[in-house]
Amino acid sequence: MGQLLSRSALYVVMVAIALVMTLPFIWMLSTSFKLEEHVFNFPIEWIPSVFAPENYKAVWTAIPMPTYYWNSVKLALIITAGQLLTCSLAGYAFARLEFPGRNRMFLVYLVSYMIPYQVIMIPQYLIMKNLGLVNSHWALVFLEIFSPYGVFLMRQFFISISRELSEAARIDGCGEIGIFARVILPLAKPAIATLTIFCFSWVWNDFQAPLIYLNDDRLKTIPLGLASLNGEFASQFNLIMAGAVSSLIPVIAVFFFAQKYFISGLSVGAVKG
Repeated sequence: MGQLLSRSALYVVMVAIALVMTLPFIWMLSTSFKLEEHVFNFPIEWIPSVFAPENYKAVWTAIPMPTYYWNSVKLALIITAGQLLTCSLAGYAFARLEFPGRNRMFLVYLVSYMIPYQVIMIPQYLIMKNLGLVNSHWALVFLEIFSPYGVFLMRQFFISISRELSEAARIDGCGEIGIFARVILPLAKPAIATLTIFCFSWVWNDFQAPLIYLNDDRLKTIPLGLASLNGEFASQFNLIMAGAVSSLIPVIAVFFFAQKYFISGLSVGAVKG
């Protein structure tokens, strides 16, 4: 009986925490259907007294939302694919290949992840400017397709895969690329799904890097586009929330597509290397 009560209490606490965490999303969804003058009514109108679905049409016409949406989709897909390629290859090298200074090199690589972005922001900008890539999507692609966290994640997972599988494939005549593509990658779906979700979400919601490198309106992404609805003296919060809800669709789709493997990959970083 005592165990049942403690478990029930735990579930109640967990449900309460889950509800608290979802309140901002519920408010965002509710506000996206409100008239501008009802946004900050007190007490909060969780169910709008006047529904305004036209907010969604308005946000897609008030700003070039289709252009921002396409730019975000393009960057998220390219950078995510690039990170999957670079991180899986580097993770495989650090986990399965023997070469002098491997562990020291990996340690230095991890240390680079601990450097605050504010420290490298200006040097990176100067490099991109000298390469003529400022005000171009290529600046974001070249800077973000490499990820120390992604390499760490993939390395930790590759270490957990039995080396006997690699040796058996090597005896059958596979080279390192064949072992990587035919043996290791099919077993690394949880790590790949985890990295896909993290990378896609990060690029999709990134505000700072596009703000630094993109000037032309035709190149801007959704976070920059929604920020343009913030005026000097007033902000159209109902339209901002409608745009934010619209922007969630690709992220939710990616999560549901990869969730089966993502759940099993949550503990990847805890594997002892």
